[in-house]
Amino acid sequence: MTEVGIDAVEIWTGKLKLDLAETFAPEMGDSPEKYTKGLGLYESSFPDTYEDIVTMGANACKRLMERKGLEPDDIGRIDVATESSFDNSKPISTYIGGCLEQVFDDDLHHANKGERKFACVAGTQAIDDAYNWIRAGRNRGRSALVVATDTALYARDDPGEATQGAGAVAMLISENPSLVTISDEQGYGSADETDFLKPNQQFPSVDGKRSVQVYLARMREAVEDYESVAGDLHPDDFVYAPFHTPFPGMVRKAALLAYRHITRDTEIEEELATELGRQPRPEAFDDEEAFSEAVSAYTDELKETKQYQAWYDATIDPTLDISRHVGNWYTGSVHIARVAALKRALSEGRDLTGERIFVASYGSGAQAEVHHETVQEDWEAEISGLNVDEQIDDRYDLTFAEYERVHAAHDHSKDRDFEEFTAPQDEFVFDGWGRMGERKYRYVE
Repeated sequence: MTEVGIDAVEIWTGKLKLDLAETFAPEMGDSPEKYTKGLGLYESSFPDTYEDIVTMGANACKRLMERKGLEPDDIGRIDVATESSFDNSKPISTYIGGCLEQVFDDDLHHANKGERKFACVAGTQAIDDAYNWIRAGRNRGRSALVVATDTALYARDDPGEATQGAGAVAMLISENPSLVTISDEQGYGSADETDFLKPNQQFPSVDGKRSVQVYLARMREAVEDYESVAGDLHPDDFVYAPFHTPFPGMVRKAALLAYRHITRDTEIEEELATELGRQPRPEAFDDEEAFSEAVSAYTDELKETKQYQAWYDATIDPTLDISRHVGNWYTGSVHIARVAALKRALSEGRDLTGERIFVASYGSGAQAEVHHETVQEDWEAEISGLNVDEQIDDRYDLTFAEYERVHAAHDHSKDRDFEEFTAPQDEFVFDGWGRMGERKYRYVE
């Protein structure tokens, strides 16, 4: 059976940054630790005034195609996942395709183009679509570009403002991939929830506390569903576990609950029993409330054990290396978590070939999807080709007054005529409005 997975990846981060501890916290009257320790965030990325979801996605795709020596004829479909779209009819993939046709000799007229929407899980769903297209034999030897691109802005003074971010992840889905193959086994947890939504509005309406609860509940359902087809999970099964990362603090919560679940009925639970007792079982309690209280107490103690902390440091912490400095990228968040983990392994000289990664995606509204991926032998060459560290280091450092201008520049209800902060070079830029009110783009040498 043909192996299908991610052959290449590219990241394009917004070219501006807001320092949460030094710039944002003082203006909000908060301590820096509220962000650096509570949320686990140090900086947020923002697009310059000539950047948006199209330019970031197209720039990531162009760099990927050039690095891999690809031409438009090699691409059979372009799927964009975003929850920042500005058009309810025309998909963002057509804009990105039009951009790419400005710089490549051939066109993309025979590539199928579409757009996926399910909050932050849409990027993984678009990968699934490309995977199924290839496995069905409909690709004619071609690959798919999956682009997760978002500008995650909140209304000013919204509780979610500190978690903002902007960037794009482009992924090439192919047969016999260089980076990771994707498993057939998947698990889903899905329910009709109202925790985060944008009913014909740019800035989201968020119930923060409920959103965390829904995230954890859907993740639990997805893991249980995955185990029904793949068998019980064990902490030793996976070298890394990238989660959807709206902010690292939420991943800390999810990881703890995941560890409790996957150590149940294992030798690890027995080892911990001398210190904590065995995990509470519902049959030992007279009512649900007493059982929940016992589980909560056990979980609090589990968090402090050396076994859990060692697993977290090895399996989860590396996935947060990029997110800490760019904020929430919505559809791209879990995919930068994967890259972050592989970059950490490369820097440490680890040989990951044949190792498994457990990927946990989530989108509000709400759905979680989990699956595993197997690292391929050419992964080091692929990850070493990325320049995301340089992009992060080169961002323009905003003052708070400049941040306010940038936020206004990307508020769709306001005039976009704002001066840029950086000079574009060898990239696509927003170039004003067309005759029907459409956005126009051009390539700047």
